[in-house]
Amino acid sequence: MNLNTTYLGLSLRSPLVVSSLPLSESLDNIKRMEDAGAGAVVLYSLFEEQVRVEQQILSYFKDHPSATQEHADALFPARKQFRISLNDYLAHIQKCKQAVDIPIIASLNCKSLGNWTDCAQAIESAGADALELNVYYVPTNMDRTAEQIEDMYVIIAQAVKSAVNIPVAFKLVPYFTNMAAMARRLDRAKADGLVLFNRFYQPDLDPKALRLRSDIPLGRPEDSRLPLHWIAILYGHIKADLAATGGIYTAEDVVRMLMVGARVTMLASALLKEGIEHIRKVEADLRLWLEQNYYESVVSTQGILKQFHSKDAGAFERSEYVRAITSQGDDDASSEPGDDGKHNQT
Repeated sequence: MNLNTTYLGLSLRSPLVVSSLPLSESLDNIKRMEDAGAGAVVLYSLFEEQVRVEQQILSYFKDHPSATQEHADALFPARKQFRISLNDYLAHIQKCKQAVDIPIIASLNCKSLGNWTDCAQAIESAGADALELNVYYVPTNMDRTAEQIEDMYVIIAQAVKSAVNIPVAFKLVPYFTNMAAMARRLDRAKADGLVLFNRFYQPDLDPKALRLRSDIPLGRPEDSRLPLHWIAILYGHIKADLAATGGIYTAEDVVRMLMVGARVTMLASALLKEGIEHIRKVEADLRLWLEQNYYESVVSTQGILKQFHSKDAGAFERSEYVRAITSQGDDDASSEPGDDGKHNQT
């Protein structure tokens, strides 16, 4: 069974890609991911704030040659919240490229435009096969318009694409006024891929302690429905590759995403919950599913359910919504004793 696919112009041995998560901080873990069957690995993220503070520290030492690290730590306390430096990150990329054969995709987590984009060139020089931009921005300023926010995404895309030659993917949230239009704008800005979707951090509140709970809950299988539908809507209308992330746990989850047009599916919560070896299980189950359903390859499944064969995506989404709401309870009401709940489909 041929599981080969392509993503961002890269040849992958399978559509199972490890999403950006702390497990990739360990070189041994990345070796295990490759051994378990991962097609590629997206490294843990380097943050815009981290790059900015390091640039400030370098400028400080340049202007004050006699300064010590203690002086810098006192002046730039924000540096302490980051476990690794930019140089550490670049060295990790180099070590990964030497240790494994699968593509290594670097990750930059950003929220605005600035000279932090220079580090994209350093990431390329370190040997990364591609770059994933995780644009995480919560718009709380009531004076900023939707157009201004969307323009910022496009400007970041143009700036980074002009700085590097390696492929660049954008990991997006779904909370745009018109997600389809935003995808097309990024596509026209030459984004090589769109990763759907990132989740906003939503802290809980402890009412007794009167403080926030800062834990981030793992994704759930039902989270896969949102990227499933948007990939189906976008597939065939943009040139950028589409990657699915969120709620992917099983081989059937993978197949559904491929069928609506995803090039790859990204695993994160499943690995945090089940461990790296879960990749091996999903790969084995994927092979079995394809064989049992008479598919010769992963590629033969990709995009075969383009918007579920609907010519008008908007009309389809509306009709399915109406049908789902109005048919609630029909099965229970129409089931007769002894018929096992089976009904003819119209």
